[in-house]
Amino acid sequence: MTKVVINEDDKNVLQQFLNENRPAELVNTYLCFIENKFKLQPVLFPKEKKIFQSAEEAVKILEKNGALWHETEIKIGFSNEAVNELTTKVYICPFTGKVFGNNTHPNPQDAIYDWVSKCPENTERHGGLRVKRFFISEDPEVIKNYMSKIKHKEPIKKVVFSSVLSGKLFNSKEAVIEDFKKNYLKRVSLVEVQNQNRFEIEDQFLAFIQKQLAEEKITSFVEALAEIDEFVPYVERWVE
Repeated sequence: MTKVVINEDDKNVLQQFLNENRPAELVNTYLCFIENKFKLQPVLFPKEKKIFQSAEEAVKILEKNGALWHETEIKIGFSNEAVNELTTKVYICPFTGKVFGNNTHPNPQDAIYDWVSKCPENTERHGGLRVKRFFISEDPEVIKNYMSKIKHKEPIKKVVFSSVLSGKLFNSKEAVIEDFKKNYLKRVSLVEVQNQNRFEIEDQFLAFIQKQLAEEKITSFVEALAEIDEFVPYVERWVE
């Protein structure tokens, strides 16, 4: 049996957990130890009802499945009247690059609907009518593209990234990922992960948890705690 080593940092984390969770159960205390030992940061992705070992792991898996971002091309038409330094959200015509800013138009969403429904370059049809398709972005880097001081006779093309979850445009993959981490993931503890049955645990993370919950590992943990005076009362209660 591999001997468990409880360092000073582990002791502090365990002591805090035991003080805040009276009376703390053995398995929950052990999971607290495992989370700290392996520096785990589990996250819940509510949309897919799935728990991942970390935000980075969630991004890695979703990117592999093409479920995080798509590469897309936009046209950029320039208008100082439509976009300025105070603009925080833009509505973009994918056919001409015409843009409406949230601070330069009284109702930009209605305006873009009206524009794409009549846009002569919109050749997409559904039921004989022009498709009312457009882009939305709140990424400052995308918005800056529409504030160029250099005048172009024709709109220029640029590759950007579209969030699969929101459909919004971002200037880079990194910006999509940061938006995903900030707005779509919720940090949860390992104890919460184990004590729930509403959400699926990602396969590799589940296998890791099951491996750590082996009886001999928990026994070794208890034996290590029994050698530290301040934890002896807890060990005695668990043994009883």
